[in-house]
Amino acid sequence: MADDFSGRYGDLLTGSYDCVDRIVLNAFFPLGHNPGGFWVWWRRLHGGSDDELDNTQRKHLIAGEYLATHEVSAGVFLVLAAKAPARVWEVCRSESTGVIGSIRRRPPMSTITRSTSWTRPWGHVTIKMSGHPPFPAQGRYLLAEEPELHDIALYHSVLGAIADGNSNRGGIAAYLGRKSTDLAHPLAVLQDVGLITHEQDAFRRNRSAYRIAEPLLVFYHAVMRPHWGELERPGRAAAWQRLQPTFRSKVLGPHFERICRDWTRWHADPDTLGGLPSRVGSGTVADPAGRTTHEVDIAAFGPDDTDRERLLAIGECKWNDIMGPQHLGRLEHGLDLLRVRDEAQAKHTRLLLFSGSGFTDDLRDRARRDPTIDLVDLPRLYTGS
Repeated sequence: MADDFSGRYGDLLTGSYDCVDRIVLNAFFPLGHNPGGFWVWWRRLHGGSDDELDNTQRKHLIAGEYLATHEVSAGVFLVLAAKAPARVWEVCRSESTGVIGSIRRRPPMSTITRSTSWTRPWGHVTIKMSGHPPFPAQGRYLLAEEPELHDIALYHSVLGAIADGNSNRGGIAAYLGRKSTDLAHPLAVLQDVGLITHEQDAFRRNRSAYRIAEPLLVFYHAVMRPHWGELERPGRAAAWQRLQPTFRSKVLGPHFERICRDWTRWHADPDTLGGLPSRVGSGTVADPAGRTTHEVDIAAFGPDDTDRERLLAIGECKWNDIMGPQHLGRLEHGLDLLRVRDEAQAKHTRLLLFSGSGFTDDLRDRARRDPTIDLVDLPRLYTGS
């Protein structure tokens, strides 16, 4: 029978370990990022009062002394705060464009809070929260804390191969110089712990792609890990500028595409898509005449009146580009190829263009005149349907 603590927080926890006399959970507490945020949180908790705030360093002893002289019920009975050094990277953006210009390392003092609780089956539980996540080494820490991962170097190599653009087992194996069969187990483990996903091609059932689920891991393996020495040295600002194309193409771009797919699946209005989607993915379309393939960032499928699956919409996503008629032309060409394959399935397919930087006037005029073309900018992506 589950205890109250597990029942309340079970969906937030993965894995477990034993401790002699207490349980400690490490967490990230955004309001604790600076003293002002911590005070706001504290005053909300205590009705605006600071009387019980204790900033001494003997946290476990304070909790023990408190338990010895007070009778407590289940729940939080003590919150303690302290300062600790934290290695933090300060990201500087351009006020006009929002583009990241530099990343500087600074060693501030981070607020560490410990929420001490009492649970009937487990006793003394402390949740230690830091206002600063370990940004540059986050990828390494994420892997190190997974109990199922034993050969950490191998798993880092697999993630590095995927971050570099290798999305199938054969490509990953060639990148690592290993046999394809050697990677079945590490790929399955990484998928089981939620660090990668294995997604089927939207148009070709016999093809699939591996993708890293956590953007910080992509950033770590595509940008930080290969260029760690350059980013640690005084000339790191120039190195960061040189790495911008890599950052945009391998981190920002794929993550923006994932956000757009999630929006299409869960937030887009049925009127936008011409129906209710049952699945949304991405895929590739063969172009026999051009002897090439075309990537489709978004493909939304849903049932028609006879419950037959039809292609509701396809879309293209560009985070850093102002989209124009040329982007629409590529999307229309992809739709023509899909109609050659199955005209009935793609007969009423709509076209979606997602941009983080905006659209040209020509494209906006075309979308106003054609109801099958829909433009989705950031405000609509965040708040609209």
